[in-house]
Amino acid sequence: MISFRIAVLILIPTSYFGYQSMGVYRALDNLDTSKNELQIGAHQEDESMKPVEWTGTEPVNILLMGGDNRGLKKNESARSDSLLVASINPLTKEARLFSVLRDTYIPIEGHGEGRINTSLALGGPNLAMKTVGVLLDLHIQYYVYTDFEGFKSLIDAIGGIDLDVDKDMNYTDNADGNLYDIHLTKGMQKLDGTKALQYVRFRHDAMSDFARTERQRKLLAAIADKLKSGWNLTRMKQIAESAAPYIQTNLDVSDMLKLASLGSKSELAGTAQVPPMDLLEGKKVNGASVLAVKSQDKVHEFVKEILKNSDDTEQSGLNTDTTGAKVGDGGE
Repeated sequence: MISFRIAVLILIPTSYFGYQSMGVYRALDNLDTSKNELQIGAHQEDESMKPVEWTGTEPVNILLMGGDNRGLKKNESARSDSLLVASINPLTKEARLFSVLRDTYIPIEGHGEGRINTSLALGGPNLAMKTVGVLLDLHIQYYVYTDFEGFKSLIDAIGGIDLDVDKDMNYTDNADGNLYDIHLTKGMQKLDGTKALQYVRFRHDAMSDFARTERQRKLLAAIADKLKSGWNLTRMKQIAESAAPYIQTNLDVSDMLKLASLGSKSELAGTAQVPPMDLLEGKKVNGASVLAVKSQDKVHEFVKEILKNSDDTEQSGLNTDTTGAKVGDGGE
């Protein structure tokens, strides 16, 4: 009788996690079913830009793109509204998060020069990975793209995020019936999906996109911590199913599972804005304000320094001169 009870106690959680695993697998396997709806693959991609395959032993770099699909016509491709790169070293179990300023004006292979966030619309995910990789001097193997609704669904699926909002934030967006207005109050609070989206989109202050990218890194670090908690591990099936309709990626299921295992064992060792403020200068191109890079080589050195220094916790450059910080005010 005792051995029978022990067997039952083992069988119940084993069956539950087996059910969870199969559900997660099916949800992850369907991540690319929304390709046409997300409108980031409306053109033929250049296969010569296909990223180098990750073997599992060298550092892995993942381009995280958040986009705004509102107002796009059938054959138009979305631009990436937010660009971040997660770099994970499987040997040291250290992860670092870089946020890339979307108005950074650099060469885009085959398209002259342009804002880095236009590379997705110009050539799809392969060109976006190649362009961001050249700026950071990193091989970017994977990308993950989601739109506003996907971001909100992920936050809601994990039960919201507890975060200290640094200031009152208010912005009226008359598009879409004011669905994406921003109204946040300063202070510690739980952000649901709608509020979290407001937090990472706000850029209407003196620091503009510089402060916004810092907030994005702060929120992503909080999301990573919560996803690693035991409570959320038991809900991965629900989380994956909620987010899957809004996500496109080149990760296959086996890679996702390897990365999930690696991520659960890794710690966030540092975050940074790229390019840092002291390597940027304001520039006018056809009457529009962009951010020109003073020295690409120095940007590469900056990134390498962040990756090798495990004591770095934040390298945002926000204490530098803020003159001209409101460049590139292209709306939300």
